[in-house]
Amino acid sequence: MLNNTILYNSEMTFLEFLDEMDQSGNGFLVVIDSNRKLIGIVTDGDVRRAILNKKNDTINNVINFSPITASSKLSHKEKMLILNDIKRRQIPVVDDDNILIDIFYLDDDEIHYHNNYVVIMAGGLGSRLGNLTKELPKPMLKVGGKPILERIIYSFKDSGYNKFIICLNYKGEIIREYFGDGTDFGVYIEYTVEEKRMGTAGALGLIDTKLDEPFFVVNADILTSAKFDELMSFHVNSNAVATMCVKKMQYQFPYAIIKVDDSNSIKGINEKPVHEYKVNTGIYTLNPEVLAEVPINEYLDMTTLFELMINKNLKLLTYDFDEYWLDIGRKDDFKKANLDLSI
Repeated sequence: MLNNTILYNSEMTFLEFLDEMDQSGNGFLVVIDSNRKLIGIVTDGDVRRAILNKKNDTINNVINFSPITASSKLSHKEKMLILNDIKRRQIPVVDDDNILIDIFYLDDDEIHYHNNYVVIMAGGLGSRLGNLTKELPKPMLKVGGKPILERIIYSFKDSGYNKFIICLNYKGEIIREYFGDGTDFGVYIEYTVEEKRMGTAGALGLIDTKLDEPFFVVNADILTSAKFDELMSFHVNSNAVATMCVKKMQYQFPYAIIKVDDSNSIKGINEKPVHEYKVNTGIYTLNPEVLAEVPINEYLDMTTLFELMINKNLKLLTYDFDEYWLDIGRKDDFKKANLDLSI
């Protein structure tokens, strides 16, 4: 068989499948039958999403049964164009009968990533996590065996974004030593350093790099399977100045709510009502002109920045998403994150 292929076996456990993926060495497997007919593909991203969305009980929930393929009749250049378009490094090559002929690979330097930067706010103290952040900054706490920040970087890279600006403060040297300039992770990383705590938006005023395209801002303590390319497309196509990624939550009140009038007469009973609301996920897309709203070297939270823009009647939108999301702010959240990523 070709390298990075595996025979389809519906009885294979998820752990066994992960072991095969690990041995492949590049986070990509092509699933075929005994006649080499293409069944589907699996990438690292598929595995992460399955774990986060708790759909890792069977390998059928991990396999992409309708992958993009390249015809064996295409030229080398045409295959490259397909991969550049879909932001992937590998693609199955099949004949007219969907028989796997080859796997075509791109090197990292051949992939055309988006020009948009990702700004990661990694300067928080993580004080609510207690002793967990005594020696390590919160973004370096390991979830499922990898630092939270590394998972965020790979999530964006999977979506076609490889340019990062990481804003540092508390124990920032640990982050800089681990990631360096990003070469070992196949990305480009720059840093800004806060000499004092500047909130979730204040560090934007320290960025020296000229940002000509809309860019992401994301907190370094979230775990999510959000589709960042869809968020950016929504932001650009809607002509918004800033977009806040939000998630719908529900809270069920534990008691019956009694409606009464001024004379204390009962007019209605609502038994344990469920309230729906939208929460800020700490993921944003901003246009470069937003940076003009950020004061230099002053504390500023992102919500305050949005309020400033509201007062100027700028076009601000929310983007709703249903994918997995968890803010790792407390010890219980950290435990849940590791539980969600456990196999």
